[in-house]
Amino acid sequence: MPPIKTCPTCGRGKLRRVKRDVECNFRGHAYTAPDIEFYECPNCGEKLYDQQAIRKMESHRPKGRRKVRVA
Repeated sequence: MPPIKTCPTCGRGKLRRVKRDVECNFRGHAYTAPDIEFYECPNCGEKLYDQQAIRKMESHRPKGRRKVRVA
């Protein structure tokens, strides 16, 4: 459980750990990161990600486009 036990947004929801696919966006490109574990407020839907979840989401993001130089 995270150090924060109640939702920082609404203050009423008790955070719960969930695991599901997360829709992300990187530089205008949408992608899905599968099976991400994170904390979610059942009252307002606020999502909190720990470092492990963030790393996993980043590992699924599309590779940056390289600029091609024309000589």
